[in-house]
Amino acid sequence: MEQHSPSIRAHAIALLRQGVPNRLVAEQLNVPRGTVGWWRSEDRRARGETYTQPTDCPRCTGRVFDSPAYAYLLGSYLGDGHIISKRKQHHLSIFCNAAQTGLIATAEDAMRKVMPLPRLSQRRKQGCVEVKSYTMHWTCMFPQHGPGKKHERPIVLEPWQQDIVDAHPWEFVRGLIHSDGCRVTNWTTRLVGGERKRYEYPRYLFTNKSADIRGLYTSTLDKLGVEWTYCARNGTPWNVSVARKASVALMDAHVGPKY
Repeated sequence: MEQHSPSIRAHAIALLRQGVPNRLVAEQLNVPRGTVGWWRSEDRRARGETYTQPTDCPRCTGRVFDSPAYAYLLGSYLGDGHIISKRKQHHLSIFCNAAQTGLIATAEDAMRKVMPLPRLSQRRKQGCVEVKSYTMHWTCMFPQHGPGKKHERPIVLEPWQQDIVDAHPWEFVRGLIHSDGCRVTNWTTRLVGGERKRYEYPRYLFTNKSADIRGLYTSTLDKLGVEWTYCARNGTPWNVSVARKASVALMDAHVGPKY
């Protein structure tokens, strides 16, 4: 580690004890942020302080949070998200199509509205962007987290989560569609005046291996008056289709295509 004069270190520690963030201390004194973090840690150890990471977790603090944003984030998590909860790493990840920049921005916005304090980052892979929010407290907000894949274990909402979904059903549906669904244009042919003509129609598809998650989706659609059917492929009922004209119009008004 680069050596710095005792006066610079003393100045840094004085600022840190006043509550100035590491980043600002590093910028003000032209010292690497890692060095400032080390000084802070050493100063705490010398004073016998135990560091507890600050949290704005609504479940732990009782803080009021953005319920519509949570309903959307819950749908996104159940559809195509996961939580890493290891000893040295804790984060919520939502996976988005790299071309759909609106979804990436929406996922980040929802995370910030539910828990503003955790650091956010993006990890880009081929054709995909993983949006991450770093805090161990996402397991408090998503108690459905557990070992293994979601479709291999029961997925049941807790009463407080169901209350939020009931209050903001379209946000929940929107999160599910944005993660594991799509709006497509199908076609068929019909005889019109003895002549076979091509007929196109839009529909929404939601695909998930978990029967519990599909059930949460379809039960919410039922409450919203949206008609749906299972669309089995290769003998598996993983696809839920919304194709009735009035129901598609409802979905268009509240969900719309991915962007």
